[in-house]
Amino acid sequence: MKKWTRANFQPNLPLEGDKKVTASAEHIELSMRAAAEGMVLLKNEKDILPLAKGTRVALFGKGTFDYVKGGGGSGDVYTKYVRNIYEGFKSLGVDVFEPLCEYYKKDVDSQYQKGAAPGMTVEPELPDDLLTSAGFYTDTAIISISRFSGEGWDRSDVEYNGEYNPWETEVSMPKTAGRIFPKGDFYLTDAEQEMISKVSGKFAKTIVVLNVGGIVDTKWIKCGEKIGAALLAWQGGMEGGLAAARILMGIDNPSGKLPDSFAIDIDDYPSTEGFHESVDYVDYTEDIYVGYRYFETIEGAKERVVYPFGYGLSYTSFDKELIKVVEEDDGFTFRIRVTNTGKLAGKEVAAIYMSAPMGQLQKPSRVLVAFEKTRLLEAGDAQVMELYVSRYQLSSYDDLGKIEESSYVIEKGEYSFYLGSSVEDAFETEYKFKASEDIVYKKLSRKLAPVSLKKRLLADGSYEDLPTGPDADINECIFEKMVPGTEEAVVPADRGREPYLLMDPYKTKDTKPLIEVYEGKISIEDFIAQLSDDDLIDLLGGQPNRGVANTWGMGNKPEYGVPNVMTADGPAGVRINPDCGVVTTAWPCATLLASTWNKELLYKVGEAGGKELKENNLQIWLTPAVNIHRSPLCGRNFEYYSEDPYLAGKLASSLVKGIQSLGVAASVKHFAANNKETNRKHSDSRVSERALREIYLKAFEIIVKEADPWTIMSAYNAVNGQRASESKDLLTGILRDEWGFKGMVTSDWWNRAEQYKEILAGNDVKMANGYPDRVRKAMEMGAIHRSDLEICAKRVLMMILKLD
Repeated sequence: MKKWTRANFQPNLPLEGDKKVTASAEHIELSMRAAAEGMVLLKNEKDILPLAKGTRVALFGKGTFDYVKGGGGSGDVYTKYVRNIYEGFKSLGVDVFEPLCEYYKKDVDSQYQKGAAPGMTVEPELPDDLLTSAGFYTDTAIISISRFSGEGWDRSDVEYNGEYNPWETEVSMPKTAGRIFPKGDFYLTDAEQEMISKVSGKFAKTIVVLNVGGIVDTKWIKCGEKIGAALLAWQGGMEGGLAAARILMGIDNPSGKLPDSFAIDIDDYPSTEGFHESVDYVDYTEDIYVGYRYFETIEGAKERVVYPFGYGLSYTSFDKELIKVVEEDDGFTFRIRVTNTGKLAGKEVAAIYMSAPMGQLQKPSRVLVAFEKTRLLEAGDAQVMELYVSRYQLSSYDDLGKIEESSYVIEKGEYSFYLGSSVEDAFETEYKFKASEDIVYKKLSRKLAPVSLKKRLLADGSYEDLPTGPDADINECIFEKMVPGTEEAVVPADRGREPYLLMDPYKTKDTKPLIEVYEGKISIEDFIAQLSDDDLIDLLGGQPNRGVANTWGMGNKPEYGVPNVMTADGPAGVRINPDCGVVTTAWPCATLLASTWNKELLYKVGEAGGKELKENNLQIWLTPAVNIHRSPLCGRNFEYYSEDPYLAGKLASSLVKGIQSLGVAASVKHFAANNKETNRKHSDSRVSERALREIYLKAFEIIVKEADPWTIMSAYNAVNGQRASESKDLLTGILRDEWGFKGMVTSDWWNRAEQYKEILAGNDVKMANGYPDRVRKAMEMGAIHRSDLEICAKRVLMMILKLD
């Protein structure tokens, strides 16, 4: 095909040969394999698992049929089917107690018919006669617990109705959650507890399957003497039920590791206390002590952990050995050997954690600095791997000038390294790096510093005061702002084209088409010089849908040969409106993918998703989402990877590389500190510059430097008083000037930012639609100039030129 054929003509043609790849058997198989590799075995007392061939099972809990493939909102995807755990077992030929399944299926179907969403149903009372009959049928019970969350609301009953909102679920779901989960969906409901108590008291073998998208209470699993085994199955996409069944039956050996720390109570996370303190802001007072950085560092916190970061059991055993460390100019290569010392084939994660000297800046006790996953190792087999740690990873950001202001500093002292899988089981190696003096590794400048955050946590458990200043007005504007909410769900105008000569569509206006830039006949600057101010403004706003797209496009200047390139939601799959008659592969949720700790697998998922995007004549996939799991309460954590930015950044980099290998674009989101959904379009994330750089921006930095994403999506929220899409510090100072980002930035859809301020900041396209009249008014008032438009338009066009 010629360049932009799919964008321009929307041909209904397979990507490969005469067979379509979208929702193909190969992609569905990959989805299932990814799901199985990311599921985490939490408990396996007396080797209850894997179940022996021929074992009969009794399936308990509405989660047996109320299966949640992924979260709601833009992270949802439409697919040809979803296989729950009952269907998974049946497809493997496992005998199940059917009367019990019939009871649960009938109840769940009834709740669905009344409007309940998957994962938002009530646990029905377990009839005693069915419990007794199931006990005669088998001694093995499998209990399924499911949870659901979605975009626009958090995992609580707190609502925000402060402005017009056409998205009904964002308003209704907190009410529903409060009714179904009065203690919060982190915890079991009374009905679930009663059912679990009945079942575990009746059966010799009780196994729990957690079909969840985020952190939940697991203390009852670890401490429950009658709970023999538990599988954290996450939300496994369209084949998640089959993947879980395969692991329980021993067809696949579990190798997933936790990307988060599972604590005893929701209040054990330092982010919980102030999460809903205000609808207008969130104070990130825990600073860099997020997840295991908090639990491993703050005195007494480790005792509150049920299952630590990196934890995950296998049906076999492994030994890890450090062979040697090679010091290089800007880093260290750890050569390690992993040996399968058990009786079954399996995969294992090898991770390096660093412990830095406390110093003047104070630091977490442990930080993940490298990881790799082995191939499938047969019993007795070994693999030698090399894990690289850069000197940059040894540094900490000094935002207050204790050593060197606005600099990454390697403080003097001894740096230790630990080898293992989880942060808890990692053993200290003999290798040490000693810095004889403080080293200023990288000198930067003050950007996005807080003005309203009064204090932050230190490693010793105390707090230090932070400099404050006048509160910034996130709604500052040179003319009257739009009424918040009136821009919600506004669709771009479908602009007509003036008459033109069929034989030569560009001669009528004597223009040079964009393809001549690609062919090297004219420069991009010469092309832009042809465009009027109105043409430039039009390029900086979203464009009408074409083909199967439902999240609108960019470009769309046919009189200049600029195609209208389409976007598609992610990250659980290429999201296409079901009215189009196209279904796609539903991948496991991002947190499950992160639990694989497998970069190669993430590349394959990205590549497969990129193929489905391209085959359906879409050009920009709005994925991956790499915001940090700061709090379990965030309703969108299922779309995000981890509490750890290094793990998230490395895995998402592989996904981006896979997507863009097809000549289509990934759009990395949501930049940045988008860790709360309640009032997300106005909420101010108040966070120190150090925490921003070491935690909330770090995954994006890794992706930009390693994967060269063609687009990045700015976040809805404000960061330290500046809306993310209006922040020049963020989008130009850090993203472009410091990190060297060469792509374009799009806003999130229907944000509350002002477009002229976005243009000045470096946010190139306003989605889903722009506001030309308001941009022209800003030009008339002298706030922006044609040169500002040209800078953004050039980045949009350069992105389009990269597309196949």
